[in-house]
Amino acid sequence: MKVLTVVGNRPQFVKSAPLSLALRAAGIEEVVLHTGQHYDRELSQVFFDELGLQEPRHRLATHSADPAVMRPGIAVTVEAERPDWVLVFGDTNSTLAGALAGVDARTPVAHVEAGLRSGDWTMPEERNRVEVDQLAALLLCPDERSRAQLEREAVPGRAVVVGDVMADATRLFAPLARDRVPLGGLEPGHYAVATVHRLANVSQPRLGRIAEGLSRLEEPVVFPAHPRTRAALDGIPLGPNVRLVAPLGYLELAALTSQARVILTDSGGLQKEAYWYGVPCVTMRPSTEWVDTVEAGANVLVDDDPGLIAEAAAAARMPAERPPLYGDGHASERVAEALLSSLSAA
Repeated sequence: MKVLTVVGNRPQFVKSAPLSLALRAAGIEEVVLHTGQHYDRELSQVFFDELGLQEPRHRLATHSADPAVMRPGIAVTVEAERPDWVLVFGDTNSTLAGALAGVDARTPVAHVEAGLRSGDWTMPEERNRVEVDQLAALLLCPDERSRAQLEREAVPGRAVVVGDVMADATRLFAPLARDRVPLGGLEPGHYAVATVHRLANVSQPRLGRIAEGLSRLEEPVVFPAHPRTRAALDGIPLGPNVRLVAPLGYLELAALTSQARVILTDSGGLQKEAYWYGVPCVTMRPSTEWVDTVEAGANVLVDDDPGLIAEAAAAARMPAERPPLYGDGHASERVAEALLSSLSAA
């Protein structure tokens, strides 16, 4: 069996690492295609260097996040490689472009993180999730809630609950990160980490309000800034407690976030990682697809309100008891099994 894995942004590089290991162990040939959606070295090549990922056999020099720009190049690659599956991750434009290209080439699509919904149709990620799930032949769900959502939507593909491959990456790499990467003088449990990258949040007035909220915190806030976020922050004041730094490699970020007192973010992946690390999370969005973390009391939605950001961060605590969420750290093996069994049953 051959699988064409489509990756294009920061979280997808991390998710693909444990899955690549599991595919190899199952005897599945994997061909990796990098869409070029994130082309800055700190947001792409660093993952292949740090995590030992297989170098992509195919790279699209699109330097674009437009699915219409990425789709033709992916389709040409699918036609050339003739894989049994096109595998896509999550909810980005690379995800959508890969799924559409697979359909164009009449190749079945497998969607990792299928069935997630935030209910917020203003987010392009939500629209991508729904469209990709309608296209996918195999829907690899992180939990039963997601599988039930697909059933309610009468999605035609086969849904399988496998757990979350990000839990696999956390299990494998977080201990390594803490051992390898120093905190640069920060004291574990006595600082906050903030990340902001979503399009809505890097526009005014939202970004200014988020910056004001971070500046009200009484503790140091380490703020690794995506290039787009850094550019948008030009002219927006930040308090002396906010340390703006360049984007971090995955292991550096894992070391930093896993030892923070609180994480403030608009990232879906980091909300889950915070839960697995045992670090409380404040989500600077009006909604989340990872509602279980909110229901468990480990995550608080504050949108862009400066006062609520500061208040929620100050009060953030992990609940004494946390249910296990999103699998046991072995989702990748189940993905490989589902790919094999679904193809043999077709």
